[in-house]
Amino acid sequence: MNKKLVAGVGLAFTLLFSSLHQTFAAESTGEIRKVDNVAHRGASGYAPENTIAAFDKAVEMKADYIEIDVQRSKDGELVLIHDTTVDRTTDGTGKVGDLTFDELRNLDAGSWKGEQFTGEKIPTFDEILDRYHGKIGILIELKAPELYPGIEESVAKALKAKNLDKPSNEKIIIQSFNFESVKKMNDLLPKVPMGVLTSSKTHTTPMALQEFSSYADYFNPSYTIVSKELVNEVHDLGMKISSWTVRSQETADFLLEMGVDAIITDYPDYVDPRMQN
Repeated sequence: MNKKLVAGVGLAFTLLFSSLHQTFAAESTGEIRKVDNVAHRGASGYAPENTIAAFDKAVEMKADYIEIDVQRSKDGELVLIHDTTVDRTTDGTGKVGDLTFDELRNLDAGSWKGEQFTGEKIPTFDEILDRYHGKIGILIELKAPELYPGIEESVAKALKAKNLDKPSNEKIIIQSFNFESVKKMNDLLPKVPMGVLTSSKTHTTPMALQEFSSYADYFNPSYTIVSKELVNEVHDLGMKISSWTVRSQETADFLLEMGVDAIITDYPDYVDPRMQN
């Protein structure tokens, strides 16, 4: 994997490859470039986030990946929800980690988005793997893993049980804002691509990017800090770049112009499927 090969690359090579990359890019203008269309928490612009309704909509819209947020119930079940409390996206209250799976499962996770979604449930990680693997790629975010000691081992065990610890075509990717968690996942699942999430420019220095490249395959920043220079630097270190969160056509067009590898969006239809430069 790229992260294994680039661990020792020096900063001097980064600068050299950057100029070569820019020359090649200029010469190849007009070629069709594939950009992965990642449905953020499912097609969450159209259906309640992190629910079967949103993921089914993403498949219907022919997204390349669904992005999911994994946390853990009080009694150890891996579940999909973004916030560390259930207050915003369900009819309940309280911290995810303080509620049992049965308590979480009995919540309505859909009606806040519209009456037609009343009764949507908080899914389990296993349900999502069973329902969607082979139909669409799955980008797994470990959400606040510092709140759930050992969640990395639980996620790795679930993937291994379904023989998804050696994914083909990078159709399983794991990411987190918690870099130590990503390092741990890389040790547990060395053949699964890893990504680091950030919205901070302090993580875009040559030194920081090279450190990330020693254990991650993807550098996934907020679109607010994306530039062509950053995209080139990430590529020159052997990583790909996926940017978030697109909620307007203008933002999608900007990221396409910047040359990112994947666009993480609430609205998959904002990403042109022809993906032309």
